[in-house]
Amino acid sequence: MHIILAGPRGFCAGVNMAIESLRSAIRRYGTPVYVYHEIVHNRWVVDHFRKQGVVLVDDLAEVPESANLLYSAHGVSPEVRRTAARRRLKVIDATCPLVTKVHKEAIRYAQQGYKIVLIGHAGHDEVLGTMGEASESIVLVQTIEDVDRLGFEQTDKLAYLTQTTLSVDDAGQIIDRLQQRFPQIVAPRKEDICYATTNRQEAVKILSLQSELVLVVGSRSSSNSRRLAESAIATGVSAHLIDGPDDIEPNWFSCVRTVVITAGASAPETIVQKCVVLLQGEFTATVESRTIRHENVQFTLPEPLPTTLL
Repeated sequence: MHIILAGPRGFCAGVNMAIESLRSAIRRYGTPVYVYHEIVHNRWVVDHFRKQGVVLVDDLAEVPESANLLYSAHGVSPEVRRTAARRRLKVIDATCPLVTKVHKEAIRYAQQGYKIVLIGHAGHDEVLGTMGEASESIVLVQTIEDVDRLGFEQTDKLAYLTQTTLSVDDAGQIIDRLQQRFPQIVAPRKEDICYATTNRQEAVKILSLQSELVLVVGSRSSSNSRRLAESAIATGVSAHLIDGPDDIEPNWFSCVRTVVITAGASAPETIVQKCVVLLQGEFTATVESRTIRHENVQFTLPEPLPTTLL
């Protein structure tokens, strides 16, 4: 068997920033540090921090007044911020800057009188935060059929935004339909789907054509990891989304000569390497790295943490 390690894969700049923010907060303040929702959508990362004394909450009522609270990479709504202020929580905002960009676009469009169509997945943390910025102005669509049910007129002032972790192809189809139905709809100044999501999907589309099987390392709670697996399947090869080596089934590899391994933007490289070691042991696999796009994006840590560049 031959393994192709897809590049880029794994942690993006936003995930790196959020994780390093939490590490820095633990060093500076000790534990417990509270985190609103999962720091990132990955079981290994979440379990690692829980063992260090980090407490994940879905309701700020669970956080003692004046405690240290970190917002996850997916961002929060203004209502969450107001609640944190009322409870005098010491907030560290580790929202990915690319998510913040979408929030600011939602505010700007709403202030300018636009009705906003948000393309995303209902219930996702990022979508909840974005919709909270201008709830009276935003309608969520998930499919082309949702677009066809929209009751706007071609004279209405419309704009669209997207969740940052969508499938590029799926979002493109929905955007095409929006523009067909509403030619006047305004696009964001720069695409909302983040560079890391786009790059990982592009790499998997190219490299999967040279394989019979794709393994995507990432948790099912991770939108970008699920979209990565879907991108591989769309090329016609088999693909499996796995949390780690324990999820790998030997019967997947009958008649498989080449396997592509990639990882979602919230999946640790250590787990990728454990999967590689397992396949090397089971199938005497050789390993090759192929990088389709090079990434050099970095974000600084949020205040009040040291602003060390990652």
